[in-house]
Amino acid sequence: MSLLGYDFVQNAILAGVIIAIVAGLVGRFVVLRNMSFAVHGIAEVGFTGTAAAVFFGFDAVLGLLAGALLASIGIGTLGVRLRDRDVAIGSVLAFGLGLGVLFLTLDSRYASQAFSILFGTITGVRRQDVILLLVLGLATVAALAAISRPLTFASVDPEVAEARGVPVRLLSIGFLLILAIAVAEAIQVVGVLLVLTLLITPAASAQKLSVRPLVATLLAVAIALACTMGGILLGLFTPYPTSFFVATLSFAVYLLSRALGPLLAGRERALAPPSR
Repeated sequence: MSLLGYDFVQNAILAGVIIAIVAGLVGRFVVLRNMSFAVHGIAEVGFTGTAAAVFFGFDAVLGLLAGALLASIGIGTLGVRLRDRDVAIGSVLAFGLGLGVLFLTLDSRYASQAFSILFGTITGVRRQDVILLLVLGLATVAALAAISRPLTFASVDPEVAEARGVPVRLLSIGFLLILAIAVAEAIQVVGVLLVLTLLITPAASAQKLSVRPLVATLLAVAIALACTMGGILLGLFTPYPTSFFVATLSFAVYLLSRALGPLLAGRERALAPPSR
């Protein structure tokens, strides 16, 4: 029987496809809004949610999602503007990590589950987890599509957007909630410690390769898919973790995009019709 015929392999591939698409779409706005630190903060507090859920006897994935959502609400409420955001993220992150340490100290029997959240367990995804990921992924993409135009405006020039009546604070909180779901999904592939791999690196690479928003978004999704699928397959056929391969492939693509980006961006500008 081929390895691809096993249920756990099929589940891993299906989950990887869903997560990569969501990460590529959301990551584009994360890079545009300079929110890499927010991804890290939400992921760390998501881990705290996992530790709390396991301690109280609830599902670890639901705890991860709850922690990520609470972190996004806190960050969005405390820091809308860039000058306030880093302080808000640092404050929420510090408090969340303190709680996480407390739960792990109170009961260390669940260290293996904590380890899986930290480093990812894509091959341990069950069919019901895939269905949950699909539902969350569809909701995330739909919500992102609904706010994409005003969110782009608020991301590029928040002061002008606010002056024209765009609800900048509400959009910020809304996007952070979307980001929280994307982070919770991505953690299942690469874990808390490498979550930037899927939510930052593909979008950053795409931004180097194209100056056109639509093309860059599609490239971000394609890169995230390629790196995730490559990482899963390499992880299945070697004794090394999937998260290592996903991170390595993503970084390699990023280095390549930095080398090719100026040439491709210049070509796009040369082919673009002259402005009047």
